[in-house]
Amino acid sequence: MSTEKTVTKSWIQTSSGVCGGEPCVRNTRHTVAGLVEWKKQGLTDARILEHHPDLTPADLEAAWEYYTNYRNEIDRAIKEAEEA
Repeated sequence: MSTEKTVTKSWIQTSSGVCGGEPCVRNTRHTVAGLVEWKKQGLTDARILEHHPDLTPADLEAAWEYYTNYRNEIDRAIKEAEEA
């Protein structure tokens, strides 16, 4: 069963069969944690969008808002990925 959380002009969704159930942007495999990692590495929104034309500015806005609201969850996912 899938659960969806609507955020801003786009949406973030989780589905157990996609990316291990991590929160992803819309119907993509772009995880919020992955986008946050890129941002922490210094990539700008423009650079992310340049390399991933399937994403929109609204998608990134939704991802950043989701991170603001669920920071502990996303930071935990990033830490677990680093330790794997």
